[in-house]
Parts: sequence; structure tokens; C-alpha cells
Amino acid sequence: MDLGLKGLNAVVTGGSKGIGRHVAEIFAQEGANVAICARNAKEVATAVASLQAKDVRAYGATIDVADKAALEGFVSDSAKALGGLDILVANVSALAVEDNEEAWRRAFETDMMHTVRAANAALPLLEKSKSPAIVIVSSVSGREVDFTGPAYGAFKAALVHYAQSLAHKLAPKMIRVNAVSPGNTYFEGGVWHKIERELPDLFKEALALNPTGRMATPQEIARGVVFLASPASSFTTGTNLVIDGALTRGVQL
Repeated sequence: MDLGLKGLNAVVTGGSKGIGRHVAEIFAQEGANVAICARNAKEVATAVASLQAKDVRAYGATIDVADKAALEGFVSDSAKALGGLDILVANVSALAVEDNEEAWRRAFETDMMHTVRAANAALPLLEKSKSPAIVIVSSVSGREVDFTGPAYGAFKAALVHYAQSLAHKLAPKMIRVNAVSPGNTYFEGGVWHKIERELPDLFKEALALNPTGRMATPQEIARGVVFLASPASSFTTGTNLVIDGALTRGVQL
């Protein structure tokens, strides 16, 4: 299937590793120009070089997405570097799983407000696009109570609500907005890799919850994100795509 992404311009926050990195790589493989950001300059440079090797325009910036001015500047600079903006993927999470006030603050600023600010900064640019789309990466922790902290789950749920609300608001402008809720996703250097090494009992407990007997790969989540962002999914807006290998038991009506 041709996703219709060739020549489009995509911005991915948190695009240097994990799900975000694979989202950016698939966009580039499909012929889209890509801008990414992250806090580690070396990882950003490595990712940008990989994207450029696919014969597309690529741009990277080292920022903290909780910094409003820096995030807004990144969105603007990305559009200038790529030649416009058609797609925004808001992917960064603070992974604040502790049960304390600091976790609530970090989850609010990083998970929630980074998404809201990125969308607000992108909207004037998306209005000029013929194929505008926003995809917000949430989590199955927003669907049901699990072993993560209360702040993490609460703001992941809020992101799904925000995505659907934004979808209805922007539908007359033909700007599509969707959410993706991944289940536990394993990759080297990721949170579950760390838990596997440092908290093996918790890792085994989490793994046992999934009837497939494994966790997702970043590629499996990224394919869903890219499809929803693409013109091939042109009439899909206001949905929450759960990619969790039947981990969650709640019925999504």
C-alpha cells in the first residue's frame, strides 16, 4: 500500500530512540522529510544522519520539550528546515511513575503540556497543508489502572481525551487528530530493558500479563502511528488505536 507520504513534512518529538525513532525512520523510508528533537545531542545527530541517508531532508534539535519557548522554536525551525509542516507526532513522556507530587508536575509539563503546546504551535502551519494530521502517543495505562503511578495513567488518559476533543474541533479544517495507545514496549536502552536488569521480578510480572508472552517492539507501534498520520488513513480522525497484544481487557466502545 502506498501511504501517500512522499514529499510530506513530519515533526516527531522524542525521535532519537524507541518508538519515536522508528516512527521517524518509517516516515523517511516512505519518502517524507522528518524533523526530530530530544535531549541528548549525540543521539539526535546519529538519528538525523540515519534519516538523511534515506535521501530525505532531516532536521534535529536538542531541547527539553517541557520548555515552552524551546518547543515552539523547534516546531517553527522544523517547518523552515523542511519546507512546511504536514504531520505532527507528539511522542515524549516523562515516564513519571512515582507516587508523589513531583511525578504529577513532570507528567503535566512533559506528557500533557508538551503535547498541547506542540499542537498549538503546529496548527497555523498544518492549516496550510493538503494532508494535515496530528498523532498523539498515549498508553494503555490511560485505559485501565495498572502498576504504573497515578500521574502517568491520569495524563495518558487525558491525552486520549484531548486528541478526540481536538479532532472534533479541527474536523471542519480537515486536520485529522488521532491517538495511539501502546502496551509495554521493549527495546535496548528503554525503560523495560532497564527494569529487566534492575527489577527482574517486576519485569516477569509485567511480561506474564500479556497473553502473547512478549512485549511489543518499537517498530510494531511505529507502523500504527505512521499509518494514522498518512493520507492512506484520510477518513480516520478522533480514534484511539490500541496496540498492546491483547494486554488490556477493557472493551473500547
